[in-house]
Amino acid sequence: MNIRDNILLRVYLSFGLIVLLAVAVLVRLCDVQFVEGHKWRAMADSLSTKYVNIDAARGNIYSVDGSLLATSIPEYELRMDMYAGGIQDKDIFDSKVDSLAMKLSQFFKDKTPKEYSRYLRNARRDSIRYLLIKRKVGYQELKTIRTFPLYNIGKYTGGLIAVQQNKRIRPFKFLAARTIGYKNENVDNGVGLEGAYGDYINGERGKRLVQRISGGVWMPVNDEAEVAPKEGADIISTIDINMQDLAQSALEKQLKISDADHGTVILMEVNTGEVRAVANYTRVSKGVYEEKFNYAIGGSQDPGSTFKLASYMALLEDKKVDTNTLVATGDGTYRIPAHTIRDSHGGIGTVTVMKAFEQSANTAIAKLVNQHYQNNPSQFTDHLYDIHMNERLGLQIPGETKPVIKNPKSKTWNKNMTLPQMAYGYEMQITPLQILAFYNAVANNGKYIAPIFVKEIRRLGNPIEQFQARVIKDEICSPETVRKLQAMLENVVTKGTGKLMGSPLYRVAGKTGTAQVADANRGYKGKRSYQASFCGYFPADKPKYSIMVSINGPKNGYYGATVAGPVFKEIADRIYASDMEMYNNIPEHFVGNTVKPEAKAGHSKAVKRVYNALGIKALYAAKSDYFNSVDTSNGIVYEEYNVVKGVMPDVSGMGLKDALYLLGNAGLKAKVKGSGRVVTQSIAAGSRIGKGLSVQIDLQ
Repeated sequence: MNIRDNILLRVYLSFGLIVLLAVAVLVRLCDVQFVEGHKWRAMADSLSTKYVNIDAARGNIYSVDGSLLATSIPEYELRMDMYAGGIQDKDIFDSKVDSLAMKLSQFFKDKTPKEYSRYLRNARRDSIRYLLIKRKVGYQELKTIRTFPLYNIGKYTGGLIAVQQNKRIRPFKFLAARTIGYKNENVDNGVGLEGAYGDYINGERGKRLVQRISGGVWMPVNDEAEVAPKEGADIISTIDINMQDLAQSALEKQLKISDADHGTVILMEVNTGEVRAVANYTRVSKGVYEEKFNYAIGGSQDPGSTFKLASYMALLEDKKVDTNTLVATGDGTYRIPAHTIRDSHGGIGTVTVMKAFEQSANTAIAKLVNQHYQNNPSQFTDHLYDIHMNERLGLQIPGETKPVIKNPKSKTWNKNMTLPQMAYGYEMQITPLQILAFYNAVANNGKYIAPIFVKEIRRLGNPIEQFQARVIKDEICSPETVRKLQAMLENVVTKGTGKLMGSPLYRVAGKTGTAQVADANRGYKGKRSYQASFCGYFPADKPKYSIMVSINGPKNGYYGATVAGPVFKEIADRIYASDMEMYNNIPEHFVGNTVKPEAKAGHSKAVKRVYNALGIKALYAAKSDYFNSVDTSNGIVYEEYNVVKGVMPDVSGMGLKDALYLLGNAGLKAKVKGSGRVVTQSIAAGSRIGKGLSVQIDLQ
């Protein structure tokens, strides 16, 4: 064999070996991929595990009366492992998959049984280990689903995987929605109480072991977390759910009547600073309003005439004027360089300071402030700065706008215009809640406190932190000045622009406000838009609640008394009617030889409440819950009537409600005829009775 042939033989032999090796590698690759693929994928999956965080159930938010405002409920995402331990056998899967498909179809009603069966079989064929069955499934639904075929084989072997997620709900829907707020995963700072107290509400995260499967999906290894999350703490807010409902309904009704752009109402307890209700509505379409923005704490603008109270406070405190000082309003105009200040209702002549405040004369307060502080404007603005009206209130919820109150050092201070403009509520930016806090200080005899929204934080029912209102200033002015301001506010309602807010049952103090709102582009020269407001408190002689109502952009009228006033009055009337503590000061009168007001026999508390409201002193000879009336010539006397078990009660003279209550408690079935009060009963009073007996009562 020559050298050339020898070389070629070696080349062919080497090439053949390479080809043979390549074929062997290819065969092995096919074997690993297609024959042993399931085995190796399972092994790879078992080696790819990690721990992931599990969010804890967030704490609840409660109203001050114990109503649940926000809570977390478990919600589940249902998945299925098509090769779980209990259903690996093809015969077991095939024998029950159609039954499972039928159950799922009947339960969810989103696919037919055939569609579900095809969906499950295709997933089995494709060896899917984490098949989505349904999202947003409740706990009770999950309990039912666990009884379905295949899923009832066992918690870990039937293939059902329930991934728990926590859903935040508000049982009262839109009540106090902006105050309660929300937490958005995509936003660092939440809104309202949810955002402000997130560190407490969020709780502590747990840990769960997950396994990577084909497709890069991570599947929980176990149904339960390896490290259980710790639930968040509960927040006890100052909101009263009934007052909140009242405030929202009153505001929404008036916004529709006025065809306004937006509005807000704030209700606060005078002594404690606890906010009982906050309502904010924005028009989204004709006659439709929703809570979109918290105007109470973020809606900063010119307050208008409600600010006059602060201006008069400065004048009175500096002894520049007294309530009987005369001021000339002329024809209702006051001219300053480059501007004329006007009274909306024209001039009211030369009147006292008290009368000028009652009639909300712009010219009076602008003239007084300008005359007395023109040479030293800092003396006026120092009063506002001294009580910290230029600072945020430091609320417990985020979003409060910083007030803008100028002083002579401000860049935009105009030596001719700013001072008189400020006097009646212009050239400044203040939120409705900041105005309310000032009025609340007057009601609180000068004690200026910051409103609070949260009373307490609890964990497992035990208080871990409690809150009280922060005192901003112990005295905003002298006690003498406070008394004069209180008298001026009460006169506004009894004699001035706020007469519509008056009530014959209780005394009200407050101030109307009407302010022109500047256009964003053209200022006050643009299309005219107004803010109508009323801020006050009640009962004026012993203040318990303060209220601020602000309505922007009303189309049907724009004065504070007619637009904002009805909201204040409806809220105040309803609260007064339901708060028995406010009746304490009603004078009592003894009734002598007169005919007593007609009343039915029955429940004592209801009758006493009526007589107290009428100012009548009744002579009660009864201590039980129920009594019968005795007609005497000496007054209104009631004798005690005790219900004895097993003995027929005497329901004569009672109304239907009380009679049915007693008969029902005695175990009797009542048949009713007529209306009015009970005149006869088929079973005589004092007779022995047993449960289930029928008794007929006739009413006239």
